[in-house]
Amino acid sequence: MTIYLDAVWALNFFLDMMLLMLTQALARDGTGRIRIAAGALIASLLVPVTIYFPDSFFSSPLGKFLYSIIIIICAFGYSNLYRMAKLLGLFYFVTFAIGGGLIAVHFLFRNPFGVSADGILTYNSGYGDPISWLFVAACFPAAWYFTKSRMDKHGNEKIRYDQLCPVTIQLNNQGFSTTGYIDSGNQLTDPLTKKPVIICDQPFLSRWFTEEDWKRLQTAHETLRFDQLPEKWEKQIQLVPYQGVQGSSMFLLAIRPEQIIIHYGEENIITNKVLIGIQFADLSKDDSYHCLLHPQIIKSASVYSA
Repeated sequence: MTIYLDAVWALNFFLDMMLLMLTQALARDGTGRIRIAAGALIASLLVPVTIYFPDSFFSSPLGKFLYSIIIIICAFGYSNLYRMAKLLGLFYFVTFAIGGGLIAVHFLFRNPFGVSADGILTYNSGYGDPISWLFVAACFPAAWYFTKSRMDKHGNEKIRYDQLCPVTIQLNNQGFSTTGYIDSGNQLTDPLTKKPVIICDQPFLSRWFTEEDWKRLQTAHETLRFDQLPEKWEKQIQLVPYQGVQGSSMFLLAIRPEQIIIHYGEENIITNKVLIGIQFADLSKDDSYHCLLHPQIIKSASVYSA
């Protein structure tokens, strides 16, 4: 039997890249296409390995599982274990979903019944019946598109507030961008100014502070001693009272920004009538967002075309 390794490798490369792109879309990950292509290249290298070294460790189930971890790290990088496990689970999900769909279509159009030379009706269960590469090449894009379109439609049917969007914040004439999550449950407002309060976490907000200033800010938060605040930030920071989930009264340090730009769909929402509450920890385990947005901003702020 002749095996055209270059054709098999090329087909696997494009299939792996489409699987990684679908994984990226479901995870709402911002990884660039170059890294996705690099991950697909690493994944496709398993083809010559299994052909030339059929008894290698990577041909075993455990070896394939470890190799899939390498693929995810190459394609999406590594920030923490939770994010990697999430991406790995999605990668296996789309692989099994599309692979199962192809098998179902294959046997749907294949007639399992036949008549032998003796005129006896037979039934072929399909065991050992191979699926051709031509069938895979033709039907895989259709299965991929169907899976992605159904996932996109399901996502669009959710409440539009619960979504991720890019956010740019300007403080002290310096701007940084991150991903914000529009949280319909966030109804925190400053009781004095009635401004909505968004929450940003330590990994993002610490970009504007030196290490020493951030430590002083954290000390001021823990002790409620405003004399511990960094001098250049004293005029921009205020205390916002709020009620905790257990009914107890608590206080939140908040910063008055110069400007906030929210890229909401095809529009840019620009405002400075908002306060930024400081979260001295991470907001999400997988670093998918670093800012909790207030839905009132979407309703009342100025909107400009992107």
